[in-house]
Amino acid sequence: MIEGVKFVELKAHVDDRGYLIEILRANDEYFSKFGQVYLVGNFSKGTIRAFHKHNILWDWFFISHGSAKFVLIDDRKASPTFKSIDTFIVSSRNPSLIAVPPGVYHGWMSLEDDTQMVSIASEIYNRQAPDEVRIPYDTFGDLWSVKPR
Repeated sequence: MIEGVKFVELKAHVDDRGYLIEILRANDEYFSKFGQVYLVGNFSKGTIRAFHKHNILWDWFFISHGSAKFVLIDDRKASPTFKSIDTFIVSSRNPSLIAVPPGVYHGWMSLEDDTQMVSIASEIYNRQAPDEVRIPYDTFGDLWSVKPR
């Protein structure tokens, strides 16, 4: 696993009314601070949103509806996991949280139609001077194909 990245399996508290899932708490060891929260939806399966990294900002990702494939690449030269690649499959049926530190390229692809992601950021997005470096989705080769096993 890329140093600093956390994949946290979450627990759904279910009863006859429905369910409740705690996504992120201020006292979680992988939480730094709150900047903003937003919802991102992909209309159709196979939609890719990738790649970018941040210099300061932490991201926390949670799939609230549907399923997605996340790909992370460590671009921190001083990291012991420099150039390592992690892949995660996240689904609303198996609730999980992905914590992504600064310096790690990340992106995701919806595996189902109408997939929704809740994204929490440690900083407020600055539209005039965004804290992000963007590169094409295929920079690291074909990491998005779903391959038969």
